[in-house]
Amino acid sequence: MQGVARNFFTLAVIYALAGMALGLYMSISQDHTQMPVHAHTMVAGWLMSSVFAFFYHLFPAARGKALAKVHFWLTAVSGIGLLVGLFFLLGGNPAIEPVVAASSMGFYAAMFLFVFIALPTVWKSQPAN
Repeated sequence: MQGVARNFFTLAVIYALAGMALGLYMSISQDHTQMPVHAHTMVAGWLMSSVFAFFYHLFPAARGKALAKVHFWLTAVSGIGLLVGLFFLLGGNPAIEPVVAASSMGFYAAMFLFVFIALPTVWKSQPAN
């Protein structure tokens, strides 16, 4: 893996470790208040970043575009903001809600950017011989 594919895969592994650690903490403490954060970390973090990584790995032409780097950084920054903000929001800090909202919109925008990158790439690709 190279470029943004490697970056997304590294981010995915970090999300997986963080999500699993949070899951273990909730299990040991018997306090499942942060279940939404755990679910978001595992799905939005681990799963989506893995999908992005393998897409860019399978389509090297897409990972070389400047928009791929924008996609990575928008996903990384907004995703981390979303998860950290959600953790504090569910921990009883309602003042952080604007950060959660802005991060959610950024993450959604990153998904739109992925659609803009991925669908034309997939539809233009040639079948393997």
